[in-house]
Amino acid sequence: MDTSAILLELEHLGIQFGGLRAVDDLSLKVAKGSIFGLIGPNGSGKSTVFNLITGVYRPTSGQALLHGRPISGLPPHRIAALGIRRTFQAIRLFPGMTVLENVIAGEHLQLQQRWWQGLLRTASQRREENALVDRAMDVLGMLQLGNMAHEQATALPYGAQRGVELARALVGNPEMIILDEPAAGLNDNESAALNDTIRAIRGMGVTILLVEHDMNVIMNVTDHIAVINFGRLIAEGRPGEIRSNPKVIEAYLGQDDDPPAARHDVVKPVRQEYA
Repeated sequence: MDTSAILLELEHLGIQFGGLRAVDDLSLKVAKGSIFGLIGPNGSGKSTVFNLITGVYRPTSGQALLHGRPISGLPPHRIAALGIRRTFQAIRLFPGMTVLENVIAGEHLQLQQRWWQGLLRTASQRREENALVDRAMDVLGMLQLGNMAHEQATALPYGAQRGVELARALVGNPEMIILDEPAAGLNDNESAALNDTIRAIRGMGVTILLVEHDMNVIMNVTDHIAVINFGRLIAEGRPGEIRSNPKVIEAYLGQDDDPPAARHDVVKPVRQEYA
């Protein structure tokens, strides 16, 4: 891959918690403008990888690089300011605040005006804050949440709350957004709509790193997929290659001593799930 086309690179990334090596010697390259999927069985280390990239954890070995520059060891707000934003498995909205207030809450740290300008409500401070609100409303409109902007966020249906969290990640115009199981808890219609939303985000020029258990999402929207198990990379390639990779099937099913012919009735449903 042309190095100028790489946005995020993981170089021999690893972290150890006591005697447990949760991520082990992981190397990946995520191309600009791509939708990159990261999958693996439960407990394989996917969310830990996200936490290493975004500064929640500091790696015990290796590093993550953005545009070729190391970001490992930086605090989360610095990494967010550099252009990497994320969502979480569990929705994290501020109770008692509206949708719009939730979306713009974190962006006040990125405003250029000084605290005293906010206190005095200077003209420049008002212009910058109005621009932020306009940008937030544009993002909410793109996610079909504009008519809910002034409703209490935690009172919305579950799928809409997911959308609010996504809007909060997008409002800062990130280069990359990291989505941690965005389809979790969604019904079939909401999950199908999520595919269109993810493609629309890529259409905005945003690179997407996606962890998801819903294989209809992973296989239908990603350009490239990496599979990890026990914190190590076991397979990497395009969705069609991953779908039939024996190592991937074994990781999801477990080892079986029966001959392959005896396992066809087990393997087939897994391949259908990937379709």
